[in-house]
Amino acid sequence: MLKQIKGLNLRTPLLIMLLAGGIGAAAVGCKATGNDAVKEDTTEAEANQNMKEEEASDEAAESTGQRLKSPEVSEKTMEALVAGNTQFALDLYAKVSTESDNVFYSPFSVSEALTMVSAGARGETAKQMMETLNLDLEPSELHPAFNALDTKLMNLGEKPQKPTSEPFQLTIANSIWGQTGENFKPEFVNTLGANYGAGLSTLDFVNGAEPARKEINAWVEEKTQERIKDLMPEGSVTADTRLVLTNAIYFKASWMADFQKEATQQGDFTLRDGSKVKADLMNQVAFFDYAEMDGFKAVALPYDGGDASMLVLLPEDLAKFEASLSADTLNDTVAALEKKNVALTLPKFEFTAPLTLTHTLKAMGMADAFSDSADFSGIADSGLSISEVIHKAFVAVDESGTEAAAATGISMRVTSMPAEPVQFKADKPFIFVIRDNTTGSVLFMGRLANPSAQAE
Repeated sequence: MLKQIKGLNLRTPLLIMLLAGGIGAAAVGCKATGNDAVKEDTTEAEANQNMKEEEASDEAAESTGQRLKSPEVSEKTMEALVAGNTQFALDLYAKVSTESDNVFYSPFSVSEALTMVSAGARGETAKQMMETLNLDLEPSELHPAFNALDTKLMNLGEKPQKPTSEPFQLTIANSIWGQTGENFKPEFVNTLGANYGAGLSTLDFVNGAEPARKEINAWVEEKTQERIKDLMPEGSVTADTRLVLTNAIYFKASWMADFQKEATQQGDFTLRDGSKVKADLMNQVAFFDYAEMDGFKAVALPYDGGDASMLVLLPEDLAKFEASLSADTLNDTVAALEKKNVALTLPKFEFTAPLTLTHTLKAMGMADAFSDSADFSGIADSGLSISEVIHKAFVAVDESGTEAAAATGISMRVTSMPAEPVQFKADKPFIFVIRDNTTGSVLFMGRLANPSAQAE
């Protein structure tokens, strides 16, 4: 049971969720290690033995974050997880797209972090969280399924097509930060360690809230290659904090077909209000998966290796399109894609998007988790509730898909004269989705409404 600390009301919010996502520079060619790696796996038998030993102990629960390797997950369960995550991605977009012009977030990161917390939720709190996440799986299926999906995603893109490219990097890192001396339930800690690679680290929030905040921010900065800085603002960690859960996802990749820098030109980009700004517009003519749908065009730009792509949706009427955007829209679009010769224009852009999702998630149906009614008795016996869910994401897109341009591009040819290219000119607001082609998982989603807006 959590120790009673003089002067503390243990019904105050004590659990903070931090979510960071970054997509940008060229792959470094190395996988993450430690809490976020799949390499240092343990067998299911070993993990079960560890759990039994920890449950028998009166000491605070500890976990090194070693994942179970090769979890047994059925294809049906995996499909249900991906479908739920996709629907959640669209539900979340409907909420956050009203908050600013440029939008970027990782629905995968948010979904995974909330699912981690749900491992300790009970009763109505757990029910609301699962409904918000669109997940209808038993915990015994859900957490191993996320483990299997994480493992699959972090092994993508290992065979680049271009000799100058490194395999793209996708790092998914999780960690738990608990108050020193507090007793968190071993079952919760072991579930997160075995299925999410989330090790439990102890910090003294009571006597050193600010140093604890800086240490957590440093971890996030390291896992996102310094792209996400100061995720936790001053004052977000207090002496009342008992548990902080962090999730970071980082993606770096090169385009399969580079844009030539010489073809990039300044041009007009039309904003949502009809005014225009100057933008660096990249241009190329190549074969892409392309579709013309009712009210919008779509093109998929593959990343080197072919396992992931950026799906760009260019609507005729943005507001009308966003109002009807659904998981079916995405699925139908992907199914309709066909290889076409495309004259593609796409702006270069880079921005950071911070989001506080507390009120958003309440509005989406999981209000109890943030209230005095919260039931997280699977984490600890005292009254825990979520105080904040903070998300921050970074995106950068340029000619190579990287910050360090490749010296040699890819050459494509056909044996006969290609057809007249179809035009895809993204010189007005569009939606983009970074997805894993092998499972259909939506890793990142965003809207570019103003390429000249660099600041947060």
